[in-house]
Amino acid sequence: MNRLQKIINGIVWLVIGILGLYILGYGIKGQSFSKAAYACMKVLTNAEGDLQNAAAKCLYPGLAFVAGEPRSSASFDEFLIRKAMGIFPLFSFMDGQELYETETESAVTYEILIQGGAHDENEIDIQTGEAFDIAEKVEEENLRAAQEEQEALEQERREQEAEGQAEGQTDTALAVQSGEVLGTEYTMEQLSDFDFLKNNFYIVESNTDISSDLLNAETLLGMDMTMQQDNSAPQILIYHTHSQEGFVDSVPGDNSTTIVGVGEYLAEILRETYGYNVIHNTNVYDFIDGELDRNQAYTLAEADVQQILAENPSIEVIIDLHRDGVQEDTHLVTEINGKPTAQFMFFNGLSFSKRNGPIDYLQNPYIGENLALSLQLKLACEKYYPGLSRKVYLKSLRYNLHLRPKSLLVEAGAQTNTVEEMLNAMEPLAYILNQVLKNP
Repeated sequence: MNRLQKIINGIVWLVIGILGLYILGYGIKGQSFSKAAYACMKVLTNAEGDLQNAAAKCLYPGLAFVAGEPRSSASFDEFLIRKAMGIFPLFSFMDGQELYETETESAVTYEILIQGGAHDENEIDIQTGEAFDIAEKVEEENLRAAQEEQEALEQERREQEAEGQAEGQTDTALAVQSGEVLGTEYTMEQLSDFDFLKNNFYIVESNTDISSDLLNAETLLGMDMTMQQDNSAPQILIYHTHSQEGFVDSVPGDNSTTIVGVGEYLAEILRETYGYNVIHNTNVYDFIDGELDRNQAYTLAEADVQQILAENPSIEVIIDLHRDGVQEDTHLVTEINGKPTAQFMFFNGLSFSKRNGPIDYLQNPYIGENLALSLQLKLACEKYYPGLSRKVYLKSLRYNLHLRPKSLLVEAGAQTNTVEEMLNAMEPLAYILNQVLKNP
């Protein structure tokens, strides 16, 4: 305020000087001194408020701009003040600016914004005129990009392996049976790096996420995934939420050439080669009234599996065996023991949405155990069958993985694989399962 007062005092003296010239002008015109002095006093009295405003505008332009006080009429005292304040450049700049009040968006723009919010999840395709879920479209595009990236990495790895192979190299099956490591064993130091673990072993769907608290290698690898009971009672349940999934050369009406037939072959290997007591449930949940209908498949499957578990409480491991869906020019295949073998992918549901957080109506108390099983299997694949398994896929929902701690969803191959490639994949898959599940 002292600074403001000094400016005002200086301006007053400037005005008095100007008024002196004004009085002199009166004398030249032959007017009386008293009349001139009276006019000057009137000007000073009227200018007091204008002086305060002018000084404030010069010293505090921001406040003056916001206040936006309208100018007074162009009187003589205003003219004098403006001339006196003209020696301050900032005042001259502010005085030349147009003060205005901000307004909200126009009514039309506002309606567009409101409509945009309403159509956030459901958009209209301009070409077809049909509504589509934009979130699903983004998810599909992200999944396609992730798959293409994964396929490129796997193709590069296969090429590198092919370059390093020589004639007469030890057969993969013999090497695996002898315990020889053909791939990579990762150290705990590497796996304890959250970014390393997440980026190298997982694909995280765009509408979900996972934290280092949940994806903790030391915790997950420390969980005991081995069988706690012998094979005197059922130990493993294999079923298919999507039993109608077929392959490029599947025979219509022949279940042995669909994912069901592939599941039966896996069950046979687990029984005959590794001695597990396995139930293979071949019930159908995605074919309703003669038509493919997957809207209620997981719900129907859950009720059936719950009944099987109630009748066989000894079951410790549940495997929901699927095949993936990819673009028609994608072929998920590698070579194991000289045979074309479909690649597979382990899959976890996190019951977590980026937008809303934990999905309460899809509670799963076994998310940690589910993650432990898939990670231990993935690392076993990297150790014994490099290039066979794709990255573990993390999605937002639950997918009936809450029914047992050791619940697993496997996406084996895709619709572009042959039945032979799929059957060939079950042999290494059974071996990997045994590596993780067998009692020491």
